Amino acid sequence: MEKQENDVTRRTFMKGTAGVAAVAVAAPMIIPKRSFGANDKIRIAVLGVHGRGKSHIKGFQALDGVEVVTLCDPDLNVANERARQFKETYDSKVKVEQDMRRVFDDKDIDAVSIATPNHWHALATIWACQAGKDVYVEKPGSHNISEGRKMVEAAARYDRIVQHGVQLRSSKAIKEAVQHLRDGLIGRVYMARGLVFRWRADIGKKGFEPVPKGLDYNLWLGPAQYRPFSRDWVHYNWHWHWDFGNGDVGNQGIHETDLCMWGLDVGFPKKVTAMGGKFLWDDSKETPEVLSSTYLYPDEDKIIEFEVRPWCTNLEDGAGVGNIFYGKDGYMVIKGYETYETYLGRKREPGPKGKEGGNHFANFIEAVRKHDKSILDGPVETAHLASGLAHLGNISYRLGRELEFDPESERFPHDEEANKLLTRNYRAPFAVPENI
Repeated sequence: MEKQENDVTRRTFMKGTAGVAAVAVAAPMIIPKRSFGANDKIRIAVLGVHGRGKSHIKGFQALDGVEVVTLCDPDLNVANERARQFKETYDSKVKVEQDMRRVFDDKDIDAVSIATPNHWHALATIWACQAGKDVYVEKPGSHNISEGRKMVEAAARYDRIVQHGVQLRSSKAIKEAVQHLRDGLIGRVYMARGLVFRWRADIGKKGFEPVPKGLDYNLWLGPAQYRPFSRDWVHYNWHWHWDFGNGDVGNQGIHETDLCMWGLDVGFPKKVTAMGGKFLWDDSKETPEVLSSTYLYPDEDKIIEFEVRPWCTNLEDGAGVGNIFYGKDGYMVIKGYETYETYLGRKREPGPKGKEGGNHFANFIEAVRKHDKSILDGPVETAHLASGLAHLGNISYRLGRELEFDPESERFPHDEEANKLLTRNYRAPFAVPENI
């Protein structure tokens, strides 16, 4: 069943981005791949260890034949504290770096796990591929749509294993749920809803202040344009500022955009509309608290609806973070990352259900050890699509109008205002290269 689902993933990607995907696949291999014996340890560096990086450390260190050897963060206060905790937990020392470029220069490191802020994900992935490292990258894979395409090109050109950090892709129950959709359990599936109802409090307005000792703020900013230091975005609240994050549709929501597309078996849409705003807090957030996005697939008679809500709210059939799929003969509810339920017919009779997770880190390591991209549950192509769907909704919201999109060229036809938001103005020397 897993091979069948991986085949579906690749078929969907080629269907949704056929014109440009072929170019990336044709690129030559540059870096020779390393072969791992059964007893060889895979050496991992974790980039970004303030938040999600803690889970990366724990997840990889728990696997047989894997060793976390380096922790990298532009804030040495954070990195050194994680190294202290690592020694306390595992009775082993770990190397600390402040600049990820030193990690890429280290020939003893086989793979990197990227848990930096969103605006670093694509460039770090590309640099790692160019250095011959395999990559596990947190969601969203990209900060904008053009970056996602460059990630796909880099993985192909340098023949690297790149896994997108959406762990529901490795859940046995969710794989089973998607197979039920393919097999027609709820009839022809025509609509998916993505739900992100998370408690997001007022973050205040902290203003500017001197850069704290131990933080290389230039490295933290990286590809983003310079602005004075503020705790409004360093460390966690960068999610709610356009230069660094993508709001909750591009944060928690990437798990759900990914599953919407996977379950419907679609690529990029042709029509996008979104609206929302800030209705609760007078704080420094730039991204909307409430966002309603609609993605239309007129050629396939399918539609995706996506809801972001920030505070007190109802749940939808018990799902506050998850997905709902609607078919002619019933509907399916996905709750979190490893649970599904189905309801059939007009009387909503309970149908098949399941709850079972998986190990996304282990799936990545297996693919690295065998150097086999077909093993990956969340390959780089899905990172581009899932992240890109969120980016499309954000672009529509920021422009305040409906947009037409061409999935093959990955452009907005005859709409240069929208096309400008497909990329960003990079700050040297942290630019995503045009030619990978």
